[in-house]
Amino acid sequence: MNIKKRQLVCDLKQGDVTIQAGAMQWMLGDVRATTGIKGAGDFFKKTLRGSVTGESVIKPEYTGSGLLVLEPTYKYLILLDVSEWNNFIMLDDGLFLASESTLEHKAVARTNLSSAIAGGQGLFNLGLKGRGIVAIESICPKEELIEITLDNDVLKVDGNNVIAWSGSLEFTVERS
Repeated sequence: MNIKKRQLVCDLKQGDVTIQAGAMQWMLGDVRATTGIKGAGDFFKKTLRGSVTGESVIKPEYTGSGLLVLEPTYKYLILLDVSEWNNFIMLDDGLFLASESTLEHKAVARTNLSSAIAGGQGLFNLGLKGRGIVAIESICPKEELIEITLDNDVLKVDGNNVIAWSGSLEFTVERS
């Protein structure tokens, strides 16, 4: 059944990393941690984003040239290149694990009230904008996921079974 613990290992020589709070297990070599807060305005913005997305307010950022190893998880780790999603990807709540610090984290409001009320998913999702890699935790491996490209079309999914979508997608939820 492929049930085993997995860990994300980040080589900081490749770039700075932002992780979910509490996800760090150990570091090796030249590694420096910061809060990622760049002033009072940035703290206020991140506090607001965290309160509406359910994600942690402060996501630690790590820099240097060493290794950063995150806590083990039984979930599957999936790496997504945001540039393959038109430089803007939306994530379902609770999936974010880590990303390159070059990506901008945004709280993105649902396009209409029906998607929040009917879907019971809240008014906001975490959006990542820019170029870089994001690591998410999934309940199934990437090989079992179905990726669908829409072009002026409609996709209807029953339940909370969408884990990521392009930031340009008009996402709505309705009752059957």
